[in-house]
Amino acid sequence: LRATANTQPAILTTSLACLATLPASPEVAAGLSLGEYTALVCAGSLHLEDAVRLVRLRGIYMEEATQGQETMMVAVMGLTPDQVRALCDAHAHLGVVEPSNFNSPGQVVIGGVAPAVREVVAAARTQGARRAVPLAVSAPFHTRLMGPAAERLAGDLDRTLIHNARIPVVVNASAEPVRQADLIRRALIDQVTSTVLWEQSIRVMYEMGARQFVEIGPGTTLSGMIRKTVPVTPCHVEDVASRDEALNLIFGQQVR
Repeated sequence: LRATANTQPAILTTSLACLATLPASPEVAAGLSLGEYTALVCAGSLHLEDAVRLVRLRGIYMEEATQGQETMMVAVMGLTPDQVRALCDAHAHLGVVEPSNFNSPGQVVIGGVAPAVREVVAAARTQGARRAVPLAVSAPFHTRLMGPAAERLAGDLDRTLIHNARIPVVVNASAEPVRQADLIRRALIDQVTSTVLWEQSIRVMYEMGARQFVEIGPGTTLSGMIRKTVPVTPCHVEDVASRDEALNLIFGQQVR
């Protein structure tokens, strides 16, 4: 189950099962990385069966893209996106190293070949980074090292029926709300090699009027990021207890 190709379909289906327990539908959706597929199923753009198939293939392609290479991803805390991007640019001669995720204020994930990533982390510490946490992942997701995976996934997406979304979905690659099927297909391809603009996506949804954010699926990591980005109190749904707490917060319903 820890293999990316198995983990991703499991998280997708678990998240959608959690979503199905809520008595209301969202007005706008977004999902970080894999979660974008969950958001698109929620928005009626992807069929569940297609989403499960795609995320499994996506996981396989991403793992295979850098087989035989020493790669890593590290979350850098305490620097701005511009500072981290400049450090990556300054060490690009050592190999691919890029921002992978802009998660929340002061948290940027970088990924690439291990020697270059290590040097960027060392430089980040000299510039005042509070922490640098290596991530337990199998590949440097959302960097250009994932180019072969994006090319393979593009073929699968071309053969997949994608509908216009019923609600706006703020996509990772551009942090823009999209509904058109062709733009959604392009966003899913771009997402594989592009920085995930999660902090920007949260701000866009807030500017669109979103005030109640609900994290769906295992864990509360995104709730913490949201709380640090905009002045809201997010809730999450991952089991019966958290679902009941969310209903109480959103609707004032005391669930028995």
